Amino acid sequence: MTRDVDPKLLLPRSIRRLPADLVAIGIFVILTIAVVFIPGLNKTPLRAAVGLAFVLFPPGYAFIAALFPEGTTPRTEQDESLETQPSRFESGIDGLERVALSFGTSIAIVPLIGLILNFTPWGIRLIPIVVSISGFTLLMTAIAAVRRWKLPENERFSVPYMQWGSAARSELFEPDTRADAALNVILAISVILAAASVSYAVLVPNQGESFSEFYLLTENDDGELVADDYPANFTRGESKPVTVGIENHEFERTNYTAVALLQNVTSQNNSTVVRNEQELQRFQTSLEHNQTWQTEHNITATMTGTQLRLIYLLYKGDVPQNPTADNAYRELHLWVNVTANGTAPAQTHRGPSL
Repeated sequence: MTRDVDPKLLLPRSIRRLPADLVAIGIFVILTIAVVFIPGLNKTPLRAAVGLAFVLFPPGYAFIAALFPEGTTPRTEQDESLETQPSRFESGIDGLERVALSFGTSIAIVPLIGLILNFTPWGIRLIPIVVSISGFTLLMTAIAAVRRWKLPENERFSVPYMQWGSAARSELFEPDTRADAALNVILAISVILAAASVSYAVLVPNQGESFSEFYLLTENDDGELVADDYPANFTRGESKPVTVGIENHEFERTNYTAVALLQNVTSQNNSTVVRNEQELQRFQTSLEHNQTWQTEHNITATMTGTQLRLIYLLYKGDVPQNPTADNAYRELHLWVNVTANGTAPAQTHRGPSL
């Protein structure tokens, strides 16, 4: 004959003694760590929803629970008639005050932790922030549990789940009048709409303007990439490097192609006419949102002339059969001189133009 075993008995006694509200806080901390760091899960909208709730409530609730381990009970007429000092049990805070203080202290504690991290070697980064807030919350939860255990059982704070549930069922399903029933329905609809609006705002934030950055850089004497000192004078067949960079801010994965052209152009009727051109190279890449790509382009010119236009055209997706500045998504250009014997005329340096 077998006997059913209560699953709670499989846990250590100290865990079984933990108050239900503090257990819920600990579980929420573990859930937050999971949705932030588990691959795949941290790419879902659940991360934003859980993360927002985490910084707004659990740290403050654990802190208030550590400060006020005692609960409250309604005073009877006999208690009010007694002219005695209030007991420790009567000095606690009620549930509404506890919730309000939890939100307020969370809003104060989280920025304070961030300020402290700013003066540490770890800085304000994802892992230090999550670890610090989680560690603080769990520490306060442990202190709150110890302080409650030291109080007599009838003086400890506990969340009256059953009482709240009974009261809610009575108000919702057993109203005193039809007017109360109508008000309950309106209240329920309002709460659902408010929750849906907040959830939508959190899970589907406004993306803002979508764009792509396209730029040219050169390497200075210290080996750093800077937007300065671009090559201007070439000998035919000589190679000089520049760095081509693209940053994706399109809020989606985007395929890019960059085309480098050397053109002999003239100005006619307030427009630029391409007399001759040489395609130097094409670059292709595919970037996720907020991803950056850079590559070195060694410019090798075979066309000679003064004031030649070295132009870089950026396209999203396919490149037209005849790539031009007019049909490109972005364009950059430099003015260069290419000579056959290396004797280039003096030119004033000019940076890339958009």
